Formats: sequence, C-alpha cells, structure tokens
Amino acid sequence: MSALRIGRIPEPADLSVRIDPMRRRDLRSILKIEEQVYPKPWTLGIFLSELRQRDTRCYVVARVNGDLVGYGGELFGAQEAHVTNIAVDPRWHRLGLGSRVLAVLLRVAIDRGATGLTLEVRESNRAAQELYRRFGLAPVGVRKRYYEQTEDAIVMWVHDIETVEFDERLSACEAGIAGATVVDAGILNGRR
Repeated sequence: MSALRIGRIPEPADLSVRIDPMRRRDLRSILKIEEQVYPKPWTLGIFLSELRQRDTRCYVVARVNGDLVGYGGELFGAQEAHVTNIAVDPRWHRLGLGSRVLAVLLRVAIDRGATGLTLEVRESNRAAQELYRRFGLAPVGVRKRYYEQTEDAIVMWVHDIETVEFDERLSACEAGIAGATVVDAGILNGRR
C-alpha cells in the first residue's frame, strides 16, 4: 500500500495530493481503510449503491503518488448537502488529508447550489470536531446512540455556504493546508 511504495510518509509541506472522483476500482482500497477506521464499516454493497446515485451523490478519493489514502462523500437534498463520510488511512493522519477532502466536498456542494452543509461526528472524535469547526460547522444537536447504538453523534451544520464571506473562510482554510492539492476538473462545475 501507500507507505510501502513511497518508502516514507512525506512531510506536510512536501505532500502533493490528487483528489479524483471515486470509482468502482477504488473500492478494494477504500474497504481496507473503512475496516481500520470504523467499528461498523460500510460494505461493498453500500458503496456500490452510493456510486450508482450520481445525480444526488458525490464521492471523491485522495491519492498520494497514485495510492489511495483517503476518501469522502456527500449527498444532496433541497439546497443542502450532507457529508456521509470522510476517512483517511491511519498512517496518513495529521497531514491535512481530511481537510482537503472536506474542502472539495464543500466546493462541490456550493457548485451544486447548496446553501448549507451538515454531518454527524462521533462525540468522542474531538479531532474531527475541531476540523469541522475550522471550516465553520457548529454543533446544533445530538443524535443519541447513533453509532452502533452505543455512542452519541454530534450534529454539525454550516449555513450560507454560497456567500462571499463563506468563500473567504473556505479559501483561508484551503490556503492553510501545507503542500499541494490538485483536484480533478470533472469534480466541479456539475461534472462527475
């Protein structure tokens, strides 16, 4: 996998990440990450179902030197987007990969006409909550026993993502990520 082919994990400033649309051929690598980061990982069937719903979904992968190291997705409703998942291979944590994926998902949501974005995050996952706060998401509620019927989820929202003020915040977050990010042109502007 990634660390084996690269030889070492690069420093954040040396990192070049490519964000591509998620494809069926990516699912083997995605499922390996799912099993490492989630107590109840999504199945192949769930991912295949999500990928078939192109009009209401967007799923992306993050690659370093061609290796899949993270991914994320969202679904779209009436002027809102809902992040379904963001995950990064544990060997690649703390390098800004989750930030890159979230920034792209926010850009896609704006591109598709959303005015708000929401997600759930484990109550115990303070690092993810802090990441989401940096991007303007704020806690608005709790879903009791949402995860495996044992852990609560914090519901977070950001509104008015179509505004100039939010664009400035998002641009500042993107500028604060060390290294380079290249986004496949087909992800934005309504193309998949």
